Amino acid sequence: MKVLIVDRLSPTTVTALERMGLKVEVRNDLKAETLPGAVADVNILIVRSTKVTAATIQAAPQLSLIIRAGAGVDTIDIAAASGRGIYVANCPGKNTLAVAELAIGLLIAADRRIVEATNALRAGAWKKKEFGDARGLAGRTLGILGYGAIGRAVAHRARALEMKIAAWSPLDLTAEEAQAWNIDYCYTPEELAAKSDAVTVHLALTPETKHLVGKKFFDAMKPGAIFINTSRGPLVDTTALVEAIKQKKLRVGMDVFENEPAGGEAQFPHTELAALVTCTPHIGASTDQAAEAIAAEVVRIIDVYLKTGRPPGTVNLCERSPATHRLVMRLLNQPGILAFILDGLRDEGINVAEVENIVFTGAQAGCCSLGLDRAPSDKLLGRFRENANILNVVLQPCN
Repeated sequence: MKVLIVDRLSPTTVTALERMGLKVEVRNDLKAETLPGAVADVNILIVRSTKVTAATIQAAPQLSLIIRAGAGVDTIDIAAASGRGIYVANCPGKNTLAVAELAIGLLIAADRRIVEATNALRAGAWKKKEFGDARGLAGRTLGILGYGAIGRAVAHRARALEMKIAAWSPLDLTAEEAQAWNIDYCYTPEELAAKSDAVTVHLALTPETKHLVGKKFFDAMKPGAIFINTSRGPLVDTTALVEAIKQKKLRVGMDVFENEPAGGEAQFPHTELAALVTCTPHIGASTDQAAEAIAAEVVRIIDVYLKTGRPPGTVNLCERSPATHRLVMRLLNQPGILAFILDGLRDEGINVAEVENIVFTGAQAGCCSLGLDRAPSDKLLGRFRENANILNVVLQPCN
């Protein structure tokens, strides 16, 4: 079985996979456009920032698992992978602390204008009066858009700076939880923007969240407030951000950008924006600690997949089974019994949406559970019950 690693991962990943008997190839030179030409014989594909397009998936007939060595999977064509029965798994939570640390670093750098002061000194200019203009963070309110694992980690660190916390996060936080945790719960992003001295974004990128932070949001922010984005570039409307920086004198820290380069080295297209903000080139997850944690999780996913056929962390399984009925049978562990059952269902044109077969201690008997798209006829159920190797037959509708 062949594993292709695109982008840089810890060398421990390769060592561990080779110990499993896998053939491992590392190609840091590949990009989204050239990846399709390198996957013809690949069984497992591991990527970090490189996009996996439908063209890549179509060019990989042996591909059965794609692993995003990180949290978000917006760089992978999930629909194309699902259409080919390819698992897509990720490594959530392994870079949480790294991203949270960078968000706090950018927050402090934006408030104290560390980058601008450094550049001035490197140019030979001592501007103590100008760069001494900072509000300070203690007692200020930090608004967090998205209170998942990273948002919570940022809040924990911000409290150490004696900041107050406000949050908008419909999926990860309730008003009751916010009250218990001394968090100012906001019902809209704009409410959060209006009451915060600084805002940091920690949301997943979905069609619903693209450009969630736009003109309406920035209009609600306080003049001179701080804005931090270490999540995903397209969450923020770049045009609206630039206008808000100029009109409201926002101080901004960014690690991610719209239409940012995918590779490790490339020309950066947003030089106008970079001149206005404190910024880094999407390095939020790039610490040694995060790299080793992600490497270990990638190895674990593959190990479980090889042993069970089901990789942990899969993101593209049906949330709701398409089965309308479930057929459960206890049966003797004899050759041909499952074939007999499946042949009967096929003859009636019934599709098996799910199947699980469990064998009990001693391997004499098992239990087979089949999710079906419709109920079998009474005649077929009777045939199953008449078979001496089938001990019990139960049919029930799925809820």
